Amino acid sequence: MARKKKYVIALTDDELKTLMSVKRKKKTTKTVRCRCQILIYLDEAHGKAYTQEQCANSVGVCIATVYNVIKYFVDGGLEKVLSYGRNINSDNARRKLDGRAEAKLIEIACGPVPEGHSRWTLRLLEDKAKVELDVPVSKDAIRRALKKTNCDLTKNDYWCIPPKENAEFVACMEDVLDVYEQPYNPLQPVVCMDEKPYQLLGESRDPLPMRKGSDQKIDSEYVRKGTCSIFVFTEPLGGVRHLNVCSRRTSIDWAKEIKCMVDVHYPDAEKIILIMDNLNTHKISSLYKAFPPAEARRIAKRLEVHYTPKHGSWLNIAEIELNVMTRQCLKRRIDNIDTLRSELSTWESERNNNSAGVTWQFTNSQARTKLISLYPTIEIADECK
Repeated sequence: MARKKKYVIALTDDELKTLMSVKRKKKTTKTVRCRCQILIYLDEAHGKAYTQEQCANSVGVCIATVYNVIKYFVDGGLEKVLSYGRNINSDNARRKLDGRAEAKLIEIACGPVPEGHSRWTLRLLEDKAKVELDVPVSKDAIRRALKKTNCDLTKNDYWCIPPKENAEFVACMEDVLDVYEQPYNPLQPVVCMDEKPYQLLGESRDPLPMRKGSDQKIDSEYVRKGTCSIFVFTEPLGGVRHLNVCSRRTSIDWAKEIKCMVDVHYPDAEKIILIMDNLNTHKISSLYKAFPPAEARRIAKRLEVHYTPKHGSWLNIAEIELNVMTRQCLKRRIDNIDTLRSELSTWESERNNNSAGVTWQFTNSQARTKLISLYPTIEIADECK
């Protein structure tokens, strides 16, 4: 003879309706929704009820959870089932980091690092919290607080930080932005120039090719094959770019590249508006080091040079072209200049055939609002009487 059930769940129509309503609400917690489903499955007044084992398997909980929900309903009714309170002995109930303590902890993590360390660690923060906070805090509590506020101790975001209240920076910036606002004129093309050092590297061991279920494997050891410099000239509105690789990056090399741009790439242009950075070789004087005075002057008269501000390379559109080139072509090891020239020539032809250009959106009016900290504060003195 089977043993009689100790507890029998028989819901009234109102109780069943309440459980169904609570379970459908979006704000209902997962725990309460799980309890409602357990009672609905165990209800013997509205159809065939599940056994406790069947209910546990269907809801995805253990038998002890099902038994506890039955106890809550028998002892306290629906109110006990639907009210979810934490155990006073649980970790969350004995939480030591309140809002003020978390704010103080984040302030410590964002502050200066102790001497002899490159960054904060959980162990260092734990030791510091023992001094700064009223109660000791474990590493796990610190880790949870940092995770909740998206504070990652291991990351550094490298950024081109402009100077504050710098008139020279603002003057160069607005000059370049004015140039970018000019309409396209093939007789006066706007050309952005930059160069990138590149290290030639060879493989010490042949890589293992990619295959099903396995990524390509490249040995961490490599062979140094020297260095070179990649010159990039890009016309954003025209959608063309020209690249060349030199073994060095002297003022003579730069002068030869400028002469090639003037006489080969833009022979019919009335004037070439050239935008570049303040590198020591990027000067008109470099032309006089490479060519006779008359030839250097002829090339210089074809140019209208605009310099980006110091530490303001983000204003040079050629930087965008260099980033695309690095991602699409140079993210690998190339061991000689001839191969590099061939690969870059193919990449250049493909980009030019697609007429890939850059539409610059940032203007002076936006800069005066968004970058107000760069502009000097003007103090208006009283007029002399």
